[in-house]
Amino acid sequence: MRLPEWLTERGIGETRAVLVEDGEIVEARIELDGTTPAGSVVTARLVNVGHDGRNAIAVAEGGSEYLLPRGAAGATQGQTITIEITREAIPGGEPWKRPLARVTEAAPLMLPPLAERLGGRDLPFPAPDDDLHHLGWDDVLDEARTGVVPFAGGELRISATPAMTLVDVDGYLAPEELAVLGASEAAAAIRRLDIGGSIGIDLPTAGSKAIRHAAAAAIDAELPQSFERTAVNGFGFVQIVRPRTRASLIELGLDRPSFEARALLRRSAMDGAGAKRIVAHPAVTSVLERHSHWLEALARQVGGRIELRADAALPKSGGYATSL
Repeated sequence: MRLPEWLTERGIGETRAVLVEDGEIVEARIELDGTTPAGSVVTARLVNVGHDGRNAIAVAEGGSEYLLPRGAAGATQGQTITIEITREAIPGGEPWKRPLARVTEAAPLMLPPLAERLGGRDLPFPAPDDDLHHLGWDDVLDEARTGVVPFAGGELRISATPAMTLVDVDGYLAPEELAVLGASEAAAAIRRLDIGGSIGIDLPTAGSKAIRHAAAAAIDAELPQSFERTAVNGFGFVQIVRPRTRASLIELGLDRPSFEARALLRRSAMDGAGAKRIVAHPAVTSVLERHSHWLEALARQVGGRIELRADAALPKSGGYATSL
């Protein structure tokens, strides 16, 4: 048995990382280029003191805006303060899902990029042999974009809501068997898709207290600490709370055009050298047009020019590249 190993791939627009154990991806992360990692300490200007000592707003150099839920006691509007980033940006329109921070007296400190923080082994990109693909990276992306995770005997449906991430377990096995297996599969998916914060798992209703205990034990066996959870109640519902310092892959998938644009760039880079025409849904080509430096990076990697063509008949995940 090989020890678990982090593999990282520095791509275009993002860095991808997977923790591989016994030949399978057990954890996956994506860090977007330009992200200030949680734990970094930066200086910022206080632009709004908030209300009743809460929800102040500070803007760091470069224009990134941070919400300070605990406020900035003693500071005045316009003052320069030092803040520690506690949660990175989460896709979505709700202001409380913007990057979060707190006031600190620590000295400024920028944490290194994801690949350096995790250590492990860097994968070449692009490469003649796609190691991530062989490990199941494309399946992980499909889980992230659809929220559907099939398993033998059933499937999970994962939905990111403003309040929590919900995992619904359904299938054709007997309810008692499905409750225990579904709990284990849900915990594995939570880990694999980097889901944090408040999480609710809706298991099949099992009348037996012993089955509910077995389902809870299956979660504990599959999901590494640290997390907290409730007992599985009589309706099959269990709540888990995990640290949440960054967007999960499910949440990154909510910004579908950008998510698919970066995935398409990866496929195009891995598809061999030479000039290429990228054909994709108009929403995806629009993202690529706005990020012309991504296309320039791809051109350098493949050694040829890149053309774009929009095709509204394609699904957002259906983009492809052809040789020119």
